[in-house]
Amino acid sequence: MTSAWIVVLSQVPVSVILVLVVLLLWIVWDAIDKRGSTYVAFRQFPGPPVWPLIGTMYYTRGMDAAKTFDAFRYWTNLYGGTYKLWLNSHLFSVNITRWQEAEPFMSGGRNTDKSILYRFLHPFIGIGLLNSAGAKWLQRRRILTPTFHFHILNEFHRTFCEESEKLAAKVDSQRTGLEAVEVDLQSAMSQLTLNTICETSMGVKLDTLDGAREYREGIYKVGDMLLNRAVRPWLYVDWMYWLLGYARKMQRLLKPLYLFTTGIITQRRELFVQGKLEDLSSAETTQDDDHSLYNTAFGGKKRYAMLDTLLAAETQGLIDADGIREEVDTFMFEGHDTTASALVFIFLTLSWELEIQERLHQELQQLHMEKVATDEHFSTNDLNSLKFFDRVIKECLRLWPPVAFISRTVTEEINLPDGRVIPKGCIANLHIFDLHRDPAQFPDPDRFDPDRFLPERIAERNPFAYVPFSAGQRNCIGQKYALLEIKTVVAYLVLRYRILPVTKRTEIRFIADLVLRASTPLRVRFERRSA
Repeated sequence: MTSAWIVVLSQVPVSVILVLVVLLLWIVWDAIDKRGSTYVAFRQFPGPPVWPLIGTMYYTRGMDAAKTFDAFRYWTNLYGGTYKLWLNSHLFSVNITRWQEAEPFMSGGRNTDKSILYRFLHPFIGIGLLNSAGAKWLQRRRILTPTFHFHILNEFHRTFCEESEKLAAKVDSQRTGLEAVEVDLQSAMSQLTLNTICETSMGVKLDTLDGAREYREGIYKVGDMLLNRAVRPWLYVDWMYWLLGYARKMQRLLKPLYLFTTGIITQRRELFVQGKLEDLSSAETTQDDDHSLYNTAFGGKKRYAMLDTLLAAETQGLIDADGIREEVDTFMFEGHDTTASALVFIFLTLSWELEIQERLHQELQQLHMEKVATDEHFSTNDLNSLKFFDRVIKECLRLWPPVAFISRTVTEEINLPDGRVIPKGCIANLHIFDLHRDPAQFPDPDRFDPDRFLPERIAERNPFAYVPFSAGQRNCIGQKYALLEIKTVVAYLVLRYRILPVTKRTEIRFIADLVLRASTPLRVRFERRSA
């Protein structure tokens, strides 16, 4: 009998035998892996059924950006909150949609490192403030924090006003009478915010540069490729990503983006070297010196762009040319695309909520009439005084957080109050879109209600239930910048126009992307107000 088996096996190709041996070893390893402490702890979380060998990967097969976004929402509703996805003990994630599991990542200084998913961004923006960790992150944060000081933001306010005026002029130029003008919000708001980030943070006017349109379009294509990699675990392996041709395709997409940001750095560096910018490089840089670079960056009468501060830091050895490139690429993307997304969905929401819009207009109009100054724009203090306006903006950011998803690596095991454990090595995906729709914190969560942000209502909620700019140590460094820009643009345009609906809420098909985005154009009509 044994000899008969030997004869049979001798007729089987070696390649087939190798495949069978590998499959057998894989089955044995998978069985042992599921007996380990990591999987035992992870079973406490609900989630799609875990198949042998491929885990829950079966349920994410063939997903495009829209199907991926829908799947996240479906699983949140199906499992009533946070759920798990599993491949093996080396690649597994907990998808956090409730504050109880989110709080450990946003309070204190533990588990602050970004997950492996951010490694996919390295070819795009390097390892800058967004995705660095440890000493490098701390140093970059220290260099950049003063560039968002409120004194500097007040100087940037004029640029926000000017870009609002440019957009209004463009809308008015398309009017052929009293009819409303239809506007593609994504295009209009992306152009506005790219202009502002170039001038305020980079110190360069966009109309002096080529490639702005290609830059905006390139970001969308890069986002598609990043998602494609994130939902296909075999592409996590760099050599496999290269072998299948994705790496070369990514480099082709990134080339015009690099040329655009390189042009910005080159233009500003030339002015810096020629001494046409006030010399920051003479500032002392000791940590305890009140006159250090980090304090004097906003101490003079002249406004400094973020890029000026980076160039000054380079002269003192605090950052090199590659580091400058990382931060410029990071802030060019984050500083315009996220704010544009916020503005898109704020104007969409106002077009759907006409009663809210009229009440908001009345508040703005009343303050405008009370102002002694003739300037059409509100000052930063004016904007901060508008209580209903503030609640409207916050409710829009609750429903439509520009960054709908962030991801961390669990470097230290987390013991939750209910006894469950998030194991070390886990990828923790914090779905802010779902976190903001927790019915226990926001009853009837899909209803638009600015009064959710009345002081007494805020006091009833956990502070980690609403985190449009993240929270804790890794919160968004530019959140004050973004809010000032958002409020400036919205106030000016709502005073000037009635925002009327074109795209219906039911027509929107969201896609999983770097920021909250839809698969089709989002449009409203701007109707000039008579008074």
